[in-house]
Amino acid sequence: MVNETDARLSEETPSFFAPRRKQLFLGRRAIVASTLSTVLIIGGLFAVFLLAPGGATVRHFFFNPHDMWQSFVGDHRDALSSVGLGLLTNIWVFLIAEVFVLTFGLAIAWTRMTKSPVLMPFRILAIIYSDIFRGIPVLLVFLLIGFGVPALQISFISNQSLAVYGCVSLILTYSAYVAEVFRAGIYSVPHGQLLAARSLGLTNATTMRRVILPQAVRTVVPPLLNDFISLQKDTALLSILGVIEAVQAGTIYQDLRFNSSGLVVASLLFLAMTIPLTRFTDSLVARDRNRRLASS
Repeated sequence: MVNETDARLSEETPSFFAPRRKQLFLGRRAIVASTLSTVLIIGGLFAVFLLAPGGATVRHFFFNPHDMWQSFVGDHRDALSSVGLGLLTNIWVFLIAEVFVLTFGLAIAWTRMTKSPVLMPFRILAIIYSDIFRGIPVLLVFLLIGFGVPALQISFISNQSLAVYGCVSLILTYSAYVAEVFRAGIYSVPHGQLLAARSLGLTNATTMRRVILPQAVRTVVPPLLNDFISLQKDTALLSILGVIEAVQAGTIYQDLRFNSSGLVVASLLFLAMTIPLTRFTDSLVARDRNRRLASS
């Protein structure tokens, strides 16, 4: 009987509250308490927004329904770019950059970890590359690539669109970060897995492909998704090169109509893209945590 009681208590989450207060957060009372606290907090913030001295001005210049819709659809007759269509530029740049970032990041991580003497110059270059592009702010990379490469006047390289230069800037920057994520995931695989693969006569390439990478990828998926959320948001930096994407379209509307509702529309569209990916990342983290606890 004592052992059953101890086992039941060990499975419960320890509480730092008194027993009577703990009962407030059980069953139906927990639902009522959480609902009431949520309504009070959100209602208080909404009341501050409505009753602030400059609340009416903020609502007019940032949350005007007519201007929000007009900025979303655009009007080429008045040289107003569509924020909704501009978002398509952010999306295709993000998708293309994501593929190249995964490929280059894994290649850089593998190069830094290889022990072959022949690849020593490539290891040095990979280390220098990672140090440089993790140390330079993304904004400066955009400016250097976007305005420096065209100035080289090389026939094919210098004649690309500004969106391509922005995409290349994102690839160069995020490949350095993703390479470190991959490297950390590969190092997290127990050394015994490598020894077991060698005892089976597997080559280094086969061991990496069949043993190390499958385990490392499961570990690095959550941090990789977080990096891709940041990549998705950083596509807005295309605007500094003059590319008409969501933020730039909102800025044009602000300059022509003296209203910033277009920027709010762009913010809402980015939230619509990033929140589902964020929730998906959280679910993967929770699933991985439960899997580890179950196996321990």
